Amino acid sequence: MRLFLFVWLLILPLLSLNLYANELTDLLDGKTAETSVDTGKVIATGSSVQSDKEIRQRLQGIFAELDTLKAIDIRVNKGVVTLSGEVDSSVTATKALQFARQIEGVATVENNLIINRSLDKRLQNTWNKLLDMGQQVVAGLPLFFVALLVILLFWMLGGWVSRRQRLFLRISPNSFIANLLGQIAHLAFIMMGLILALTLLDATAFLGTILGAAGIVGLAVGFAVRDTVENYIASILLSVRNPFEVNDLIRIDNFEGNVASLNSRATVLISLDGNHIRIPNATVFKAIMINFTRNPERRFQFDVGVDTEQNLLTAQAVALQTLQTMPGVMATPQPLVLIEALGDSNVLLRVFAWVNQRNHNFGKVRSEAIRGVKEAFDQAGIVMPEPIYNLRINQSMETTPAVKPPVASVAERREVQDISPDYTIEDKVKREQSVSDSANLLTPDAPKE
Repeated sequence: MRLFLFVWLLILPLLSLNLYANELTDLLDGKTAETSVDTGKVIATGSSVQSDKEIRQRLQGIFAELDTLKAIDIRVNKGVVTLSGEVDSSVTATKALQFARQIEGVATVENNLIINRSLDKRLQNTWNKLLDMGQQVVAGLPLFFVALLVILLFWMLGGWVSRRQRLFLRISPNSFIANLLGQIAHLAFIMMGLILALTLLDATAFLGTILGAAGIVGLAVGFAVRDTVENYIASILLSVRNPFEVNDLIRIDNFEGNVASLNSRATVLISLDGNHIRIPNATVFKAIMINFTRNPERRFQFDVGVDTEQNLLTAQAVALQTLQTMPGVMATPQPLVLIEALGDSNVLLRVFAWVNQRNHNFGKVRSEAIRGVKEAFDQAGIVMPEPIYNLRINQSMETTPAVKPPVASVAERREVQDISPDYTIEDKVKREQSVSDSANLLTPDAPKE
């Protein structure tokens, strides 16, 4: 309400200035209440041939009807009109010259008028004008209050309509779009009230001035807050068609994490390390995005090297058989073992396999696959290349007995080999949503890309 009163207090003087702009100009230039003459019309004297006497009588009749032109002396000789005397302003002198030139039969007009620069007369004229303007303002106060009441009523009605979120949610189930529609409706009601108020004040031309100024200001503000506007538009587009859902594991540029929320300003991720990542929506909209969760079937790969003396077909068959019998590895699509590269001291095999992420943990299945292939190679006698070191043996050093590596217990092996899904990050996302006070624009009903 304070903002509304402040805006009205700014508009009211501008309206008064617009309504009485001509009067203020008259005061500054010394004008009187008369308006300029339409020079497009020709004043006829009723005779086809005009004599000097008829021209003088016609001008005297016109000047006699205007208080500011009564004191002008008129002389006519062979169609040449000479105007002399004292006038109150240059505007009055110009008006008299225009009248004289419009008389049919006038050849030319000589201007011998003298402008009265008397301070007393100017002050008196100004005071009279101010009194007239004051009387007009007082007479127009009821109309101003009615216009103010119209704007207030439309402002309140627009606010009431904008709070009917159920109505806008029927149009768009997205809460962000529904709120935006409510704001647009509120603004539309305010504009209708303003137009009606200006119509009551007979100042509709002032509306064009306001819209023009608003357009210029809007253009300047748009350049100043270009990034903010771009971010807001990106939020609208992302909320209309959600490219991801809550808890989807995605990668945006170099940032990877589970989606926590999409609000009107940014997309919030929780990284695999548990950190919050806030990415502006404009960046999200333009970035190349990888969604690891949208397709539940995901392929992993790892490399394993074998000695160049080994039978490669046997090594591939052992690795493939191991993957086919491992829990968590999908039978379809089938695992794949390819020869990736031939090195100086080893042959690099690249292993591919698929995991259903909804049933098993992707990282754990990959880890178990690497461990299983390594153990299968050891049992099959497939030698993996070893690094070569140059050793210097000191004879004086005492030899120490070899220490047997510890053997994992059954419980430890069961814990390591557990490939069930890990919901640690998902639980963090749920906690983040419970404490967040901003509306999440990711809804199950929104269209998906």
